[in-house]
Amino acid sequence: MTPLQAWGIVAAGAALALLCLYSAFRLRSRERLLTLLPTVKTQGVFIGFVEIKGVAEAPRPLTSALAARPCVQYSWSVEEHWSRTETEHYTDDQGRRQTRTKEESGWKAVAEGGEMLPFYLRDDTGVLRVDPRGAEIEATTFFDDTCGRGESLYYAKGPAEAISDSDHRRRFVERGVPVGAELYVVGQSRERRDVVAAEIAADQKAPLFLISTRSEKQVVSGMGWGSWGLAVLALILTGAGIFIGLKGQRDVPIPELIAGVAAFLAAWTLGWCWMAYNSLIALRQRVRNAGSLIDIELKRRHDLIPMIVACVQGYRDHEATVKKEVAAMRTQMTATLPGQPGPDPAAVVPSLRAIVEHYPHLKADASFEALRKSLTETEQRIALARSYFNSIAAGYNSCLEVLPDRFIASFGGLRPQPLFAAADFERVAVTVEL
Repeated sequence: MTPLQAWGIVAAGAALALLCLYSAFRLRSRERLLTLLPTVKTQGVFIGFVEIKGVAEAPRPLTSALAARPCVQYSWSVEEHWSRTETEHYTDDQGRRQTRTKEESGWKAVAEGGEMLPFYLRDDTGVLRVDPRGAEIEATTFFDDTCGRGESLYYAKGPAEAISDSDHRRRFVERGVPVGAELYVVGQSRERRDVVAAEIAADQKAPLFLISTRSEKQVVSGMGWGSWGLAVLALILTGAGIFIGLKGQRDVPIPELIAGVAAFLAAWTLGWCWMAYNSLIALRQRVRNAGSLIDIELKRRHDLIPMIVACVQGYRDHEATVKKEVAAMRTQMTATLPGQPGPDPAAVVPSLRAIVEHYPHLKADASFEALRKSLTETEQRIALARSYFNSIAAGYNSCLEVLPDRFIASFGGLRPQPLFAAADFERVAVTVEL
């Protein structure tokens, strides 16, 4: 092996190691994001990146193809096993022609499919619509079976044609998100187009869109172990590239191995600092967004509630006026008996008919109930927004205090975020006087 080839192997190992290290830090960044992001209730979901838990529901759920389970998403696949014996001709080290046979086998996909539909996520505060298109879905296994040609499933759910070199064995696998499953969802919320409400859907600017049947703890733990596994693989690739590439130059390239490990540690340190700083900056921005959401809700209360109160007052006064007029007409009609001198009862009929035609339903109690509901929902939204802000701000402040993030925060000039405190007139509760 020439020195150029040797160093080419070293460079290839280093490039693969850097790729694994980048993937490890990307996975670690996701883990930190999910760890620091507070879980919100469905009623407290606003426009932005959110984390939520609930039960999957659908008015008209799908029925999976293999297991026939009610679900909101499913995917299935059919794989057929093949095997063959190949004869290979090659030239050995001494230049002689040799022949050898080898066995090859594997699985080949012969059919697949699936469906999904928007569904609702329910918790103890309400429901939230989720559009799963474009999401990374971690589903549960509905069906997993391997059968031969003599079983009914083989042709009932699979194609009639066989692949070349087939062993006539097929594996049927189906995964999906069942109705009633506890879900962990992380994604970007936006305003729905059909009603005034929020929904979670795919967004290219969002760092993650995940729908998982696993718990938050399982998801975060899996990301953490995956990150460490990729980092260890990067270290192994670094050492293997140096050892394989330079072993022809010397028996054990100890100096080069030490230099490679040192370079790996330096790259790991720089990568961790880059990842930690970016995650802190992203978290600070989410804290600011959470604070602006409180102001949005308070502004909504300040502007909306007085208008609702004015409408209810107008409706109440109008109903009172109409009732007085009707009572006066009724008194006029009953004041004089028919056929006797006095006011004509038929004279008030046109006015009474006009009132009935224009105002067929007079129920101020429904308006008061709507006002009560609006007041309750508004205060709940404000309370949820405050709770979300304080949760994410507390997590951000904790990151600035713990090691080693504290050094990164000091270097970047990051400061703790004060928790919510009302001050302006729009933050004062609206007084309702009827």
